[in-house]
Amino acid sequence: MEFGFTVEQEALRREVRDFLEDELRRGLWQPQCDAWIQGFDPAFTKRVAARGWIGLTWPRAYGGHERSYIDRLIVTEEMLRYGAPAALHWFADRQIGGGILRYGNDAQKQEFLPRIMRGELYVGLGMSEPEAGSDLASLTTRAELQGDCFIVNGQKTWTSGGSFINYIDLFARTDFQAPKHKGITEFLVPMNLPGISRIPMIDITGTEAWNDIFFDNVRVPRECVIGELNKGFYHVVEELAYERGGMERLMGNYPLYDGLRRFVVETKRNGRRLIDDPRIRTTMAELEVEFEVGRLLMYRAASVMDEGRPPTVEASVSKVHGTGFEQKLANLVMTLLGPYGPLKGWAPLAAMRGLPMHSYLASKGYSLQAGSTEVLKNIIAGRALGLPTQ
Repeated sequence: MEFGFTVEQEALRREVRDFLEDELRRGLWQPQCDAWIQGFDPAFTKRVAARGWIGLTWPRAYGGHERSYIDRLIVTEEMLRYGAPAALHWFADRQIGGGILRYGNDAQKQEFLPRIMRGELYVGLGMSEPEAGSDLASLTTRAELQGDCFIVNGQKTWTSGGSFINYIDLFARTDFQAPKHKGITEFLVPMNLPGISRIPMIDITGTEAWNDIFFDNVRVPRECVIGELNKGFYHVVEELAYERGGMERLMGNYPLYDGLRRFVVETKRNGRRLIDDPRIRTTMAELEVEFEVGRLLMYRAASVMDEGRPPTVEASVSKVHGTGFEQKLANLVMTLLGPYGPLKGWAPLAAMRGLPMHSYLASKGYSLQAGSTEVLKNIIAGRALGLPTQ
């Protein structure tokens, strides 16, 4: 088939690029790796919202533009290309707003969706727990109904943007006798309720991108429930498909990739450019092919979303491929830089503003975040290939 973009989509891409290049010219931020999950900039989110690029696919009745998921992917692809600090609105735009649309009541849609699109509502993911990662059905956070409130007790970990969010998309057990997949409920909980506390998690890169969130007898109003009671696990499965199928799984480190391509062309060793070494040229060609294949896989997942179904298999395939690309990129850059690779950005001889070290350290977790590679391969084997799985 011939794959291409419409005139309108090309115009959208140009508009986003012009906006981001103007932001860079004004010195409002610098391109960073993993900025989609670690770049917290309320002013930037408000400027993006003013352009109408949050909730792009949502109905006009709630302030959206009813554009395609391909259009949305164009916007997020350019945000990643420029390493823009989009973390504050990323999760609400990517999956939580869509979950409200599918499962929320009209009052919730009217309240939350416009606030997300205005860049005012920052939502973190309350899924993982210390003993419930890849097997989210094993979560133990409890929400017990008492009158018109649920009393919530438990702990969430790896909550993205936990220090900055004002709401959490919480999954808690509400039926304690049902099979573990059938007793979980989804809540959208304001973070200012009494009894909620946060402890920042400083990761290996030195970044405060996640928190541990604790719930101590928190009274959560019943109207915070999203969808039906005890059906929340099925929401999780669908949300994870949208989470895994995004371009951030391939282009989270694009500023480093862009820097690497310039580095091998501009850097000379023993009188010749690195790119003139056949081994490096071949490796760079392989990397470029893997990158372009990854883009096509991401656009394939978006096209499935436009067909109206969660891209469960397509997202699994694209994330496995994207994770492999980003880890390969980080390892290659460190190999080429040798002793200069581990230098952080403040060091005088640091290459590429210290991005290689950040990427190398962060990449170790890419094959675990949003579902481990092993779990995703099981999904591909069972749902796409019809193979027996464990």
